[in-house]
Amino acid sequence: MLLAPCLALALSFPADPEAPPAPPREFRAVWVATVDNIDWPSKRGLPTAEAQAELSAIFDKAAALHLNAVILQVRPMGDALYSSKLEPWSEFLTGKQGKAPDPAWDPLETAVAEAHRRGLELHAWFNPFRAWHPAAKSESDKSHLTRSHPEWIKHYGNFQWLDPGQPAARAWSLRVMEDVVRRYDVDGIHIDDYFYPYPVKGQDFPDRDSYARHGHGLRSEWRRANVDAFVHDMYAMVKRVKPWVKVGISPFGIYRPGVPSGIQANLDQVEGLYADPKRWLAEGWCDYLSPQLYWKIGQPHQAYPVLLRWWLAQNPKGRHLWPGNFASQISTPADWPVSEIIDQIDMTRRHPGAGGNVLFSMKPLMADAKGIDAALLAGPYKQTALVPPSPWLGDKPPVQPTLVTVTTPDELRVRIDMKPANLKPVRLWAIWTRYAQEWSLEALPVDEKGLARPMASGGKPLNEVAVAAVDRNGALSAYALWKPDVRTSE
Repeated sequence: MLLAPCLALALSFPADPEAPPAPPREFRAVWVATVDNIDWPSKRGLPTAEAQAELSAIFDKAAALHLNAVILQVRPMGDALYSSKLEPWSEFLTGKQGKAPDPAWDPLETAVAEAHRRGLELHAWFNPFRAWHPAAKSESDKSHLTRSHPEWIKHYGNFQWLDPGQPAARAWSLRVMEDVVRRYDVDGIHIDDYFYPYPVKGQDFPDRDSYARHGHGLRSEWRRANVDAFVHDMYAMVKRVKPWVKVGISPFGIYRPGVPSGIQANLDQVEGLYADPKRWLAEGWCDYLSPQLYWKIGQPHQAYPVLLRWWLAQNPKGRHLWPGNFASQISTPADWPVSEIIDQIDMTRRHPGAGGNVLFSMKPLMADAKGIDAALLAGPYKQTALVPPSPWLGDKPPVQPTLVTVTTPDELRVRIDMKPANLKPVRLWAIWTRYAQEWSLEALPVDEKGLARPMASGGKPLNEVAVAAVDRNGALSAYALWKPDVRTSE
């Protein structure tokens, strides 16, 4: 059962055996959570060199597992795991909010470089309304919004929150996100399932004063309108600044109890979180939606395939639907078998319109919990895959690259140098190599200007190398070809 599903992503060979096949397309991402040091860094106040080494190891692992994107949490609670003039350094990095790393470094700048060097996308993950987390151990910095703008802050449960009902508070979070989009070469901006906070029994979110100043109609409708406005404005802002940057949202995986029929939940996110992800998808206010489908395939009343099919049916604009999967459950008291995650990836592939998965979180992959790494590489992630294209962001392909080739004096190896043919932003090289009749694909960052290949491998002759440019939107150029009987030069 674990091997057959891979056929869903099998290569489609053309009639001409010398023509490279269409590359597999699938979003393969992982969330890297920084809040309470879930995934990185392993502890607060880690020396810079150790924090850098841990971050590098995360990207090494992601690349080794043939993932193609990392979603890194950069703003857990009105703080920053990057150099910011707007918000203080996060205590989850340095141990004290507002304290800069010493020696100085910028984790987001490093993360972007490390990701791109390995051919991975880097998406910056923000919590737009969480202002304070009970896991915090240090005092808030004087620049933190709980002190600089206490009028925006609401205490609810054990947390503090930015009040989504205050336009100035929403605008602040958008300003923070815009700052990152402008200054960093990120591939995506990402928010999760925290809008209005998860309900606390016996408590109502204390926003009556905001409602009195800004409200209209039913308070529940006004709250949803506030969140809708934020999501709409976030998408518009990103497209205004850098149209190629993808906007992703990862809502709670059940839209409402009883939707679809038979689904049960203790939370109604439309009336509890005041979030309407069905509308955001229908309106096209995101480039990908990753509903957190954190239940087993066969779980009564929350079955993974039932929820997946429902979400897929809510997508009139054909945006990406990349569900989230609870990989961490394999190493918790829930004790899921690894096969549950493998089978969920397979089930996603079997549903047209679902083009990938996002795993929560990095921790079980770093630990290779229950052998999950080997299971992924032996099964669904055996081959490299490119991120699916986003044609609504631009579908004009890059121009075919130019190849310059040189064989070694003994003609045992060939060196192939790649050059983009124009200035259109190119993110990757998609490189097919054919030994005898067997093709293999790899994706290299555009900064890699060349590659070397032995003229034979495993007794099979090198018959062809095909190189295409891949732009930021996933559009693929025509292939430039090299064959042993063809010699090219500048």
